[in-house]
Amino acid sequence: MTKRYSLNLSSLQKRLLLYVVVPMIVISGVAISFGLQLMAQQEEQRLKADLELLGRAISLPISDALLTNDLPAVQANLDSVFSIGRVYGASVYNVEGNQVAEAGITETDLSNSFLAQQTVETGVTQDDYRRVEGQDVFSQFMPIIDRGGRIIGLLQINRKASDFDERFAQLSKVAWFSWAAFALVTIAVLIFGHYRGVGRHVVELKNAMRRVAEGDRDIRVTPQGPSEIAEISDGLNRMLDSIDRAEQELKQRRQQEEKLQQALREQEKMAAIGSVASGVAHELGAPLTVIDARAKRLLKNNTNSEEIRQLDAVRGQVQRLTGLVNQLLAFSRTPVAERKPCEVQQLLARAIQSIGYERDDDPIKIRVDGQVSSLINVDDKRFELALINVLRNALQAAKSEIVVSLRGGDTVEICVCDDGPGIDDAMKNTAAQPFNSTKPQGKGTGLGLTIVSHVMTDHHGSMTLENAEHGGCCVRLRLPASKE
Repeated sequence: MTKRYSLNLSSLQKRLLLYVVVPMIVISGVAISFGLQLMAQQEEQRLKADLELLGRAISLPISDALLTNDLPAVQANLDSVFSIGRVYGASVYNVEGNQVAEAGITETDLSNSFLAQQTVETGVTQDDYRRVEGQDVFSQFMPIIDRGGRIIGLLQINRKASDFDERFAQLSKVAWFSWAAFALVTIAVLIFGHYRGVGRHVVELKNAMRRVAEGDRDIRVTPQGPSEIAEISDGLNRMLDSIDRAEQELKQRRQQEEKLQQALREQEKMAAIGSVASGVAHELGAPLTVIDARAKRLLKNNTNSEEIRQLDAVRGQVQRLTGLVNQLLAFSRTPVAERKPCEVQQLLARAIQSIGYERDDDPIKIRVDGQVSSLINVDDKRFELALINVLRNALQAAKSEIVVSLRGGDTVEICVCDDGPGIDDAMKNTAAQPFNSTKPQGKGTGLGLTIVSHVMTDHHGSMTLENAEHGGCCVRLRLPASKE
């Protein structure tokens, strides 16, 4: 699309006009005015010189004619001057100022003329602007001197004063017209030349900076035009890039600070919960052991079926509370720094065997797919506890089967998938929080996945939850393989 140029002058163009073009035009106008005055003076001097040259050319013949009183010869010389066309009138006077001969418009009596008297007395040509016969003329009085050097008369040559004015007016008209044309061309060159060479690039840069001020940080300016403006454009682009990098770094730092603060809050909360859990577990452990032992003693010699049923119920509840105590103790246990390389299959087999003691002859099958040759550097007791908690959750959710998939390499992955109803999306991010459980009342403590998450974090691993394509929930445990 062709860009249309607007005649609205920019601030830069106005300043150039005001501080550069206008002074230049004014200075040229003053120079023209001074030159015209000088040329007018020169032209006036030239016209006067022409009259004086004509006068000198005929003064000697007229002088000879006056000495011989040859008036026709005098008249003939005057007529020759008047016929040139540049002379308005010419006349010859005697020393008393009386006219002897004339051609054109002249004065008949010069007896009272100051210029005539000065010419006769000084013998020097006199001239001035005068009014003769109602006309403004330029009169030049020249003494007629005989061959002996004696003044015997006066020669007056008149020329229209308007001849001087007309020549000067014509010259002034040409000069001022040229000045006006120069001024218009200069302004046009400034406006359009400045726009093509500088203005459009400045406008583009200004618009870009305005958009930046409005919050658009994605805009960039193509460096073009004069080198100075191109450097400014390139500097603006670099500045915007620096601002973007600074904002990204600031954003990342804020995110890191938020994560650190959140982790700190979680650690503080976990520490507080662990401290409470440890105290509660120790306080409940001894009474539960006593209750279970006494209930077991009462069952030995008791034959009452109703009492046996009630005592079994008591022992069942004690066992459930004992499991809760064990979970609390596991949750509050301080991570062990000593780790050793372990085989994944061996840890998994021990966990499956341990969870088997908790099963009540349910028909759910546990199938292991894959083999891993890589070792993992772990605290075997804590990691086995994490596997037990994952398997326990899977057994509580599964309908018929649990599949444990193993993958090796630089990262060892253990994926435990059940064929249950799966997990809600809203629970994926909160499932590892303490005491957060989706199981019915009395079916879970809400600490299983919390313990797993802590164990994985302590071992520089990760735990993720997702729903399988065929249904059910999958818990993925990832650990770096041991380098030993």
